[in-house]
Amino acid sequence: MPKEKIMVVDDERNIVELVKYNLEKEGYDVICAYDGFEAVNLAKQDKPDLIVLDIMLPGQGGLEVCRILRKETKIPIIMATAKGEEIDKILGLELGADDYIVKPFSPRELVARVKAILRRTSSKAEEKDELVFDDITLNLVKHEVRKRGELIDLKPKEFDLLKLLATNVGKVFTRDFLLEQLWGYDYLGDTRTVDVHMRRLRQKIEDEPATPYYLKTVHGIGYKFQYEEKE
Repeated sequence: MPKEKIMVVDDERNIVELVKYNLEKEGYDVICAYDGFEAVNLAKQDKPDLIVLDIMLPGQGGLEVCRILRKETKIPIIMATAKGEEIDKILGLELGADDYIVKPFSPRELVARVKAILRRTSSKAEEKDELVFDDITLNLVKHEVRKRGELIDLKPKEFDLLKLLATNVGKVFTRDFLLEQLWGYDYLGDTRTVDVHMRRLRQKIEDEPATPYYLKTVHGIGYKFQYEEKE
C-alpha cells in the first residue's frame, strides 16, 4: 500500500524541516513548498493526500492558495495561523479549509490532526447508510436518530444540522456557513438560529447538555462534532 503524501507549505524553512521530520517518522511521504505559487503548482502536479498550509506566505497568501485549490480539488487542508489571527481562522474555514492549527504548535498535535483528517476523509469514501458513535446511531436513509436504541424526536433542521456535523467529524463549521448551508442564502434570520437549534439538539442528544461530549463549541468560530473511536 503506497504511503500517504503530505504537502507542507511555509516560508520558514526551519518549520518546514521540523514538520517534515515528524511526519516522515510517522510513515508519510512529505513534499515541501515555500511560497503560494509553488504550493498551487505542486498540489496540482503531485496531488497530495493532505496539505498543511501557512496563512502568511510570500507572493500568494495561504488564504488565496486555499481558495484556488478548493475550486479545483478536494484535498484536505489544515491552515496554520499565528496566535490571535481570529479573522484568518474564520476566513480559512469559510474558504473550505478542513481544520486550523495555531502557531507555535507541537509536532505531536499536528500529527494527531493529520491522522484524524486522513482517517475521516478515507472513511467518507465509503458512503454509509448508518453512523454509529457509541450510544448514538444516525440512520441517514430513514432520517432517524437513536440514543441507546430509543428513537429521538428531531425536527428536520435539527437532523440536518446533526447529519452535517456528524458526517464531518472534527471539522469546524462557522455559524454563517451552517446558516447558509441549512437555511439558504435568502434566509432572513441570523446566526442565533443556529445557536437555538444547537441548544435543542444538545438537550436531545447529550447526557449533559451544559458540558457536551459530541457537539462542541469552538469559541469565536462555530461548532464541530467531536468523537474519538475507542480502540
